[in-house]
Amino acid sequence: MYDDASFYSFTPSTNDDRQSSPKHKRRQSLLKQPNEDSQADLRTLDSINEASSSPPRDAGPPKATLTRRAQSYSDFHHAATAVLDQNIAPRESQGSKNIGNIGDDLGFADWYDALEDDLLDASHEEYTDYQKQLDLYSSHLDSLLDDTTNTLDLLSSLSQSFKAVEAQTTTFQKQCEGLTREQQRLTQLADDINHNLKYYSFLEPVTRRLNAPGAGSLVRSQEFSAMLARLDECLEYMAAHPKHRESATYRSRYRLLMTRGLTLIRVNFVNGIREIASEVMKRIADRQLNDTTMTALLYAKFRVGASELKEVAQEIRKRAIRTPGAEPGAESEYQGLMNELYTSYSATRGKLVIPLITKKIGDIAAAPSTSKALIPFARNSISYVREMCSYEYGLWREWFEGEEGLYDFLESACDPLYDHLRPRIIHENAILKLCELCTLLQTRYMHDQDDDEPVSANELDFSILIQPALEDAQTRLVFRTQAILREEIERYKPKPEVLDYPACNRKVSLSGTKSRQPATSGRKGSSNEPTTPMPKTPIIVEESDSPDGQWGFDTQAAFQGWYPTLRKAIWLLSRIYRLVNSTVFDDLAHQIVHQTTLSLHHASSLISTSRSPADGHLFLIKHLLILKQQIVAFDIEYVTPDVSFDFSGMTNTFYELRERGGLFDPRNLWRHLGGNLLPKVVENMLDAKVELDGRLRGVITEFTTAFADRITMPIGEADGKRRGYDPVQGTEKVKKIAEVEVPVLRRKLDEYLDDRRTKETLVSAVMDIVVQRYETFYEYHTRGPGGGVGGAGGGGSKGRSRKGKGREDEIWDVDVFEEWAGGVFRVGKILGRDDEDEDGGSMSGRGSF
Repeated sequence: MYDDASFYSFTPSTNDDRQSSPKHKRRQSLLKQPNEDSQADLRTLDSINEASSSPPRDAGPPKATLTRRAQSYSDFHHAATAVLDQNIAPRESQGSKNIGNIGDDLGFADWYDALEDDLLDASHEEYTDYQKQLDLYSSHLDSLLDDTTNTLDLLSSLSQSFKAVEAQTTTFQKQCEGLTREQQRLTQLADDINHNLKYYSFLEPVTRRLNAPGAGSLVRSQEFSAMLARLDECLEYMAAHPKHRESATYRSRYRLLMTRGLTLIRVNFVNGIREIASEVMKRIADRQLNDTTMTALLYAKFRVGASELKEVAQEIRKRAIRTPGAEPGAESEYQGLMNELYTSYSATRGKLVIPLITKKIGDIAAAPSTSKALIPFARNSISYVREMCSYEYGLWREWFEGEEGLYDFLESACDPLYDHLRPRIIHENAILKLCELCTLLQTRYMHDQDDDEPVSANELDFSILIQPALEDAQTRLVFRTQAILREEIERYKPKPEVLDYPACNRKVSLSGTKSRQPATSGRKGSSNEPTTPMPKTPIIVEESDSPDGQWGFDTQAAFQGWYPTLRKAIWLLSRIYRLVNSTVFDDLAHQIVHQTTLSLHHASSLISTSRSPADGHLFLIKHLLILKQQIVAFDIEYVTPDVSFDFSGMTNTFYELRERGGLFDPRNLWRHLGGNLLPKVVENMLDAKVELDGRLRGVITEFTTAFADRITMPIGEADGKRRGYDPVQGTEKVKKIAEVEVPVLRRKLDEYLDDRRTKETLVSAVMDIVVQRYETFYEYHTRGPGGGVGGAGGGGSKGRSRKGKGREDEIWDVDVFEEWAGGVFRVGKILGRDDEDEDGGSMSGRGSF
């Protein structure tokens, strides 16, 4: 607490030249209280100063005396006590008494004792001074300890006071924080009340403003837009807080005010567009204007105020958006007002534009080049209407945002075109012109469906406007196609010269031979050469096809051999292909193929009656092959349902009941009545190609079976199994008939078919049937009906020829007969070496249709 200099300030200096003074003063404690013991300290300091002010003594050791030293500590204690108890002033020594005053021994003894005491005191003086200093030090230290104790007590009391103050401060802080939170809560509550209240307090001022007499003049100002935005906020707040008091009432009133504000916009918009229209009409009526000047006036004048009115109309459009939770097809609350804007604009523009379009379309219709011709009129009128629609589209985008209502207006502008074009389409009977019109509309004005790029958002989609005209043309085309199908295919009555087959084929062969150039390949001509080169892809059959047509071959000669209904069917399919909807085309194609197939069957039956069954079969095979070849490229995907009943479930149920023994239990019948007891309706889907393939396979089977029956008639079941039948003679008859009928078969095939592969396949099919029937005949007569060796003919093993050349008096083995049949039918040997190489070697004996 004190520095080192303070200690020496209380110690008297023993040297003359030693000066002791503190270098600095002790700092006063900040916690120093009024010192109650200041007087005691002063007294102590005074006593120290008095002691230090005594005459200086020698610094050396005390002089030696003969005085008796203290014998014990008690003597020293008593001496120190006496010295301390004596007064400050020097006591007069008893030994200073004059020795002359000693009168007796008792006086001497007293004098001697006093002298001894003085000597003892003199010898102990230095120690006594030191003891006094120690006592002073002790007293000073005691006072320091007392001060320290008092200071610690004071600090302890201060600490307790600080703790009490801290506790009070903490309590006060908590109270302040509570008051602050309460203040914040009250402030937030006041703000919330003010925030909620502003949605209610806005009703009165906005009601006064919207119902004021001059409210319509504020529509085009920014203040009016801000007021409508504030109304939107109020409506959203009322909708989000339906439990607030009178929220429903305020919401209904705000909705009325919103309707009032948007109605003012509608009135201002309609008045603005009417003013512009009346000014334009007045300028048009004042002077005669040409088409160019009138068009510039119609569009330039309307572009002047478009931007301002567009911003006004945008206020209604923003609120006419349908809410996410609305039902499909439902309109928003203010969509009616937006529709009124569209209607007003469309009506105003229609009064100005539609008369011009009507006049122009009338002029095009009255022109000599387009008055009677459908295609030139359609081309010129549609081009003009498309140009006008493009102008109107650009002007619409300057007045409105988006295309809602645009195409309704443009469709009304296209009404003059439809009024002239639709009657012409309906009265047009030429299917070629209808096809040309559909091609024109699809290629020039319709959006390509195969193109992945959609129409730009800022570009007119004219295909929407021209779609009605295309649908009219397609409808008329389908109607005329059905009429031709009904009149020229379904109800076709062939004339005798049309059914003159194979004479018609010979006429085609002669005409085709005259038109062909001489052969230069060095190959010998034969009857197997094709009479007329056939097209490999679907073609358009024109009534006026010339020999030098675009197909590279004599189309007139090729189509002369076709049956008229087949020719008309291919012509119809090639004409309407890709001009009508795919579903409609599939339906028509199925009907055309079906009716054509029935017509060919009817003609085949007539030819079979008038000529021979082989002629009828080959006629049908030839034309069905041509029909199949021509419809390959047509994407006919339409299928017709072939409805039938499936009784398998019923029979299975009865078998199950019979096995369980409950066939006659009514409860089982009622239990299965709604399940498997009733027959199922099965729809078998059959398309035109499958139907054509089925009919083609059937007629090929009939043709090959008929020729095989004629060849194998001697070894048939009726003759080959009768008693006494000679199988060797039957085999001989078969060989003779085959040698006669095979050339007839090939001659018939050459009269009707041109493709060598087809002819060889048919011959191979006949040979296979003959070999199969001979194999059955051979097995019967060699093994017998019971499976034993030696049959009805009794030939046994002696009447069989297994290998090599067959003997005339034996039944040939199957392999021998098949080898002989191959030499007679000559399947694949008629073809040249080049054809064999192209076909990958000799033809297989089994053709596949």
